[in-house]
Amino acid sequence: MLNKNIAHNALETALSGGGDFAELFVENKEETSVSMLNGLVENALWGVSYGCGIRIFNGLGAVYAYTNDTSEKNLIRVAKEAAAAVKNVRGGNEITFDFDKLIYRNIHPIKILPGNGNKRLITEKLRQGSDSAFDYSQKITQTSCGFSGYSQDVLIANSDGLWVEDRRVRTRVSISAVASSMNEKQTGFAGPGAHMGFEFLDTLDMNAIGVDCARIAATMLKAELCPGGKMPVIIDNAFGGVIFHEACGHSLEAASVAIKSSVFSDCLGEKIASDKVTAIDDGTVPNAWGSLNIDDEGAKTRKNILIENGVLKSFLIDRLNGLKMGMESTGSSRRESYKYAPTSRMTNTYIANGADKLDDIISDTEYGLYAKKMGGGSVQPATGEFNFAVTEAYLIREGKIAEPVRGATLIGKGSEVLMNIDRVSDNLAHGQGICGALSGSIPTNVGQPTIRVKELTVGGRK
Repeated sequence: MLNKNIAHNALETALSGGGDFAELFVENKEETSVSMLNGLVENALWGVSYGCGIRIFNGLGAVYAYTNDTSEKNLIRVAKEAAAAVKNVRGGNEITFDFDKLIYRNIHPIKILPGNGNKRLITEKLRQGSDSAFDYSQKITQTSCGFSGYSQDVLIANSDGLWVEDRRVRTRVSISAVASSMNEKQTGFAGPGAHMGFEFLDTLDMNAIGVDCARIAATMLKAELCPGGKMPVIIDNAFGGVIFHEACGHSLEAASVAIKSSVFSDCLGEKIASDKVTAIDDGTVPNAWGSLNIDDEGAKTRKNILIENGVLKSFLIDRLNGLKMGMESTGSSRRESYKYAPTSRMTNTYIANGADKLDDIISDTEYGLYAKKMGGGSVQPATGEFNFAVTEAYLIREGKIAEPVRGATLIGKGSEVLMNIDRVSDNLAHGQGICGALSGSIPTNVGQPTIRVKELTVGGRK
């Protein structure tokens, strides 16, 4: 994507103001998408984005600039303007290296790029999901279905002599079903995705996905309002992991830890969770939605044990924040595109399997809330305080799942939830989502087995 001589000259110019380190991130991304409303195609789009980001370190600070014109003349101009912002009195550093290409094993085999797939098959698959949702219940009044995929080729070169290239391919399908009554609407949603090509469609049962979305919407439409108060809460697997991701995971990212704005900044080696909790971020899971061969600074991704049997073992660290912390990168640097400077982010983050059984956890709970599927929410990383909606919930009475309830929210602090987890099942599952933060919106997996929090504040309207 970029000639090595041009890259060398751009990096040399970037350091002309006295910077300590310079990096190029070149990206060529082809995207395709199809959206459908009530079984009819609304949009079918294809596009390409291309450009280069230039980052310069100056001590513990950084300057970032980007452009979609990667001609040598323009790259030199942008690098020179970025270098001028450094203003280091010691002057520039001359680069005298040959690029050393990083070799890695590709663990994400791809058969067909998303943009090369059969467009007719896409519409047939989406229509299957829509039709099955409508067939499930007369209460379903609207469906929205979508297909999206991209192929992102990246090149990362830096003043340490690194030269590495990678291809990231992701495909995702989404289905939502709306159930309506005279004065109420409820929605069921699913959005499976993977670090795979067009062949990902062959792994999906679109009829089952459509039925499940319709089931959630129709069930919640007739549900009573949720009662509020403190009670045991059982959080189901897969999307239940969004609570750990938001309320705890962000607080373990070096972006907040390095500047002491995380509740866990000074807790390395300390007990921060129940003995039953082991939490992991693993960017190496083959073909998983949040996986990469290399991170966006060119480091190989790896499996990072964040919490082991309740003890904080590691943070998620990128290069710049690692300098601030005096710690090495954990292969956790990510960005949405060349328009964003990278920072520490999650990949596939989950609570590991425990030894409990789902049926035993439920039967051992006299009264509480069963949060089967989580929705969106908000969190403050500095304190870990969160507020999350539950899109599918049921009361537990006398050790059995009872009536559905709607309007439930979970309110608490991440640090308290971690300590209050007293049961962890053995049914680990993952859900796919998009995480937004300083370096843009990126694909991440959230996951966990079913867990029980022995006491949590439930917000309800009853």
